[in-house]
Amino acid sequence: MSCGEPHETDCSEVLDHLYEYLDHEMPASDCAKFETHFDECSPCLEKYGLEEAVKKLVKRCCGQDDVPSDLRAKVMGRIELIQSGEQVPEAPLVGRDAPQT
Repeated sequence: MSCGEPHETDCSEVLDHLYEYLDHEMPASDCAKFETHFDECSPCLEKYGLEEAVKKLVKRCCGQDDVPSDLRAKVMGRIELIQSGEQVPEAPLVGRDAPQT
C-alpha cells in the first residue's frame, strides 16, 4: 500500500513494522520517523488506527485467557508465512477440522 506521495519513510516500511510500533518494540528514533509519517500520510494513519483498535478489542475480549502454546506456535507460523509472502494454507488453526501435528 502506498499513498503515492513521497515520504522520508516509505509507506511499505511503516506498514511492515506497524505491530512493532504498536507494541513499543522499536527504538525511539524509529518511532519518531513513524509518527512523522503518520502526520503526513492519512492512509497509513487510518491503517494504524484500525490495527490499534483491533489490538485493543482483542486485549479486552481475550486478554484474560491463557493461549495454548501449540496454538500460539501455529498462529506465529502463519504470520511468518504471510510476512514472507508465501502461500498460506486454508486449514483452520483450531477445531475438529484442524490437522493434527
